[in-house]
Amino acid sequence: MGTPLLFLLAFSFSFFSALSFSPFSPVDNHLINCGSALDAAVDGRRFVSDFHSSNPGTPLQSSALTTALCNGSPRSSSPQIYHTARVFRKPSRYAVEIKDPGTHMVRLHFDPFVSSNFDLREARFHVLVDNYVALSNFTVSDTLVKEYLVWVSQNKLVITIVPTQKGKLGFVNAIEVLSAPKDLIPDTATLVRDGETQKFEGLIKQGLETVHRVNVGGPKVTPFNDSVWRTWIPDDGFFKSSDLSSKVHFSGRINYQVGGASREVCPDFVYNSARVIASKSSSIPEANMTWVFRVTGGHRYLVRLHFCDIASLSLGSLYFNVYINEQLASKDVDLSSIAYELASPYYADFVVDSDNLGAVSVVIGRSNLSMAYAVDGILNGVEIMKMNNSMASFDGKMCRGMALKNWPRGNSGGLITLVVVLCLLLLSVSMLMRRKIVRVKDSFSWTKLPTEVSEVNLKVGIQSSLGGKF
Repeated sequence: MGTPLLFLLAFSFSFFSALSFSPFSPVDNHLINCGSALDAAVDGRRFVSDFHSSNPGTPLQSSALTTALCNGSPRSSSPQIYHTARVFRKPSRYAVEIKDPGTHMVRLHFDPFVSSNFDLREARFHVLVDNYVALSNFTVSDTLVKEYLVWVSQNKLVITIVPTQKGKLGFVNAIEVLSAPKDLIPDTATLVRDGETQKFEGLIKQGLETVHRVNVGGPKVTPFNDSVWRTWIPDDGFFKSSDLSSKVHFSGRINYQVGGASREVCPDFVYNSARVIASKSSSIPEANMTWVFRVTGGHRYLVRLHFCDIASLSLGSLYFNVYINEQLASKDVDLSSIAYELASPYYADFVVDSDNLGAVSVVIGRSNLSMAYAVDGILNGVEIMKMNNSMASFDGKMCRGMALKNWPRGNSGGLITLVVVLCLLLLSVSMLMRRKIVRVKDSFSWTKLPTEVSEVNLKVGIQSSLGGKF
């Protein structure tokens, strides 16, 4: 398999109108400044104090044995949310109200500073996000932001901080819980495995942890310049070849279209830069562009590739192949065949297993359809997201019950033991059952974007079909 029509299935199409310039405003927008009696402003956003006296509606529900800690000598460039921290000596939780069921973005901010009584670099703890184990036996030595995408169907989302044992500490500086854009995570992707491509279903309710978010060929993009407040780092540390590639930059307008990517999926600052391979003579270069990303073994990964043809001089001249982990993921990709115009962005989702070396590789190479004196490959951005394992964990073989086992409440020790046993049974059963994989049928074909869409029909389509795809 690995034909152009499979590439279409990988493209995650939404009905969001990217022609609208209104800023993204999440229904659920919880920004918590932990350990501070005052609110903090960061990039024009207000993080609210978690003190009960300052904020009676604080989501902090377990205040016993917690300490509000202040950094006496913060770095001058450090955002205000890293000037304080909430320190925990026993399991404690934040519970935030959810008004908009669906995918939510959860960001946890850590900055392990040293105060007169605490050295947060010595903290060791677990973090639970609802039923997921986000972090286990976690320690941190420098400023770090961990981001997760989780499906929430209840009216509350609970984040639990659990010291690994009595005498150990846990901490957090700030927390974000946001409703994700409806077109951010679709339900299907393309599974690349054993030299074949197949349809993967159920992605929308899969837990995801962001591992890498990379702006290919461009500079760092800060949260201030991203409508969903993400950070995109340059690809230089991941790019391995080749001498025949070059960076390109585009100063014109990105042509977002119905059926393609929106600004909430990926900002202009990523789509207006790229790396390309181009033929400058009558011969087509035998060249590839390769990126290698370090990951943790034992998990599947969602690999999202962002494309926007900002380099070609005309439609129908760019063709290339995509390889992931040395397997053909999509062949003879032709971006213009569904967009009808240049500088129109799309993204493609692939699900892959990490290799034995703990890495995911992405290669863009020439196609048999590549042309002389034309662009023979392009890539604008890459996102790598870890999928939760069978224990509902992003960090090892620990389930929720195991994380809490050192902290029994009264006579609940037997219950915790039962939960641990059930976790082990779940792991055994999952070894026998695999996620339903539906082989892609030959009847699928490329779906072209509509060339004429009225404003009225556009709005109707958005309201009735959010999260769908062509």
